[in-house]
Amino acid sequence: MLILAGTPIGNIGDASARLVSTLQQAEVIAAEDTRTLLKLANLLGIKLNAELISLNEQNELQKLDRLVEIASTGNLVLVSDAGMPTISDPGFALVRACGEAGVEIQVVPGPSSVIAALAVSGLSTDRFSFEGFIPRKSGERKKFFQKFVSETRTMIFFESPHRVSESLADAANIFGGKRQASLSRELTKKFEETLRGSLAELFEQAKDLKGEMVLVVAGAKQTQMVASDLVDKVLELRAAGSSLKDAARTIASKYGASTSELYDLALKSNHSS
Repeated sequence: MLILAGTPIGNIGDASARLVSTLQQAEVIAAEDTRTLLKLANLLGIKLNAELISLNEQNELQKLDRLVEIASTGNLVLVSDAGMPTISDPGFALVRACGEAGVEIQVVPGPSSVIAALAVSGLSTDRFSFEGFIPRKSGERKKFFQKFVSETRTMIFFESPHRVSESLADAANIFGGKRQASLSRELTKKFEETLRGSLAELFEQAKDLKGEMVLVVAGAKQTQMVASDLVDKVLELRAAGSSLKDAARTIASKYGASTSELYDLALKSNHSS
């Protein structure tokens, strides 16, 4: 059997009794970082009697055969450094391989920063998508966000505190500065904080923040005007004396559209006329 065990994302009090007993009874534990696991056990006041195996993004494929064999003949517990295994963490390949081998897979559910950030965002929770980590470079970020301009579900992203301002600026540029969003940091920890507002407002508030970040962005309104419907408004401002880029930014901000998409459409329309 393979057991996926969720661990606390910050507050040790969130460790379930079932997690504690699972770790105490485990014979083999595959952990993203065995040192982090030992610190967790110490905080929980328990002793681990299991063989500990390091399982990370670099070695997961190399260790699959051995881990599947362990899970086939006994019980293997999988934990990540924080939260649920396989969610932007190692373990996906192991779960798939165990499933293909007919190994029973169980879950000991635990905290998730994805669900926690969504719950406190104040945005729609009926339908949502988790899109993982935002690309590091601005050009790649803009292309990344562009894929979701018409997404009507609430979107959840991970980001580093070192790049959150740049990411918010690019998100505002692509989604429109008025698009509603929330930014959560240090979830379940002492300095937990969630900022709520438009992407433009969050950009102004998010300077010098520390801690791991979860950005939640509202989906596009289904009744929202599409960019092609707004091109004439951009061209009207252009004719009145604004630069094409400024005109696109103004209309995008007013109607919650994508500045870059509007600019590109207006540029093509301007050239063809």
